[in-house]
Amino acid sequence: MENWLKWMHRYVSPVFLALLVASFILWYIAKLSYTYTTEQTVRVSVDGQPFEVTCVVEGVGTNLFGYRVYMNKTLRIPLAELKTKRSYEEGHEGKLIIDPQSLQNALAPRFSDIKIISIGDIPEIDVPRNP
Repeated sequence: MENWLKWMHRYVSPVFLALLVASFILWYIAKLSYTYTTEQTVRVSVDGQPFEVTCVVEGVGTNLFGYRVYMNKTLRIPLAELKTKRSYEEGHEGKLIIDPQSLQNALAPRFSDIKIISIGDIPEIDVPRNP
């Protein structure tokens, strides 16, 4: 290892290494200003029933990066905002099927600077009990 460091010091200038690192950082910052389309997992709670849904989103790289790193909260959506229908499938009685378009419309205003293009599979939720 020591011989390798001596070789590096002899043939590679410290100024060159500093400029190489600086150019990489500037390149990466420039790439973050592009518009990207990617998948984002969003945690949702509908009337206290949590689940995760995968969304295809579009936005500027800095916004997408920020949401990916800092988006660890659960979005609360009231059941009244969503279109649902009862499931009559065998073994799934007592479950509600959420309309994907209504969930997308409910999520869209909660993301101010990224656009939700589509919603993946949504799990069925339990029918709420009236007290």
